[in-house]
Amino acid sequence: MAERDCRDITTRYGFLALLITAIVVGIPAHGAETYFTRPVRLVVPFPPGGGNDALGRLVADRMGSALGQRVTVDNRAGAGGSVGAREVIRSNADGYTLLLGHTGSLGMTPHLYHNAGYDPRRDLAPIGLIGRIPLVMVVHAQAPVRTMKQFVDLARIAPGKLNYGSGGACSGSHLAAELFAFTTGIRLTHVPYKGTAQTVTGLLAREIDTLFSVVPPVRAHVEAGTLRALALTSPERSPALPGVPTAAEEGLPGFEAVLNYGVAAPAGTPSRVLARLNAELNAALATAAARNVLVTEGVTPQPGTSARYGAVIAQDFEKWGEVIRKSGARVD
Repeated sequence: MAERDCRDITTRYGFLALLITAIVVGIPAHGAETYFTRPVRLVVPFPPGGGNDALGRLVADRMGSALGQRVTVDNRAGAGGSVGAREVIRSNADGYTLLLGHTGSLGMTPHLYHNAGYDPRRDLAPIGLIGRIPLVMVVHAQAPVRTMKQFVDLARIAPGKLNYGSGGACSGSHLAAELFAFTTGIRLTHVPYKGTAQTVTGLLAREIDTLFSVVPPVRAHVEAGTLRALALTSPERSPALPGVPTAAEEGLPGFEAVLNYGVAAPAGTPSRVLARLNAELNAALATAAARNVLVTEGVTPQPGTSARYGAVIAQDFEKWGEVIRKSGARVD
């Protein structure tokens, strides 16, 4: 469905900085080769002030201690994360400027803005994945459906009558619902809200019929029985909601809508620098403390190679580009 007057795609997840924390807390400054000899800049595509900024600064503190250098947080919010991405891309490719990468700014924004000004497949050097965050399809507890298949069947009876809420036009929750509609061949009506919290409130008030959300904002409501989780959009179940089936288990094989988070540097960063950062990232993700933080927040840790994150960036870019073209979504 066309959404030509889309608002800012940036989706503010309150636990995002915790993901960065999980990566960098306890990173050892060891190894025969030391290349951090001056301050490092961490570009965070969120505005200053509020929870994300405070946690980002805490992360920078700990990262600085681990690397033996001061790490400064550079908040470059705006234009769906493209401001921060372009800032890193324009920086010297020497390992001293890093970007928190996520599906929104790397897979969606370049297609939503007429002149985003970058291609993440070409302009960034992937360091490694942090993890992936599934979305969960939820309905009100009193809704007349108990499974994803029943929801699809009901939507087919009256095309366009059922609606879904999102955290804003062109947000991840909006595009995930569009992908769901394309995959199942149903037609739903989009009701955008100003953020995830308002969308959850709207679902509780039965203003909307369904919502695709990351797990943390809806988990307490699902556990309390006020909302019903129909299915997860990841290939595997989530320890945060172990009783909720995947879309594939619900008869929709191949449907996947996850948010991937990782760390990247400017293209051209020396391979030895990327290799060191990748090794430290994977070591951090392997610690029990980091995994506990991630799993608690509904994140599936995804340690691996730089090449693997590069492949994920490319897949996200192609996949969400197609969804955006089909939906007609644009920001400008």
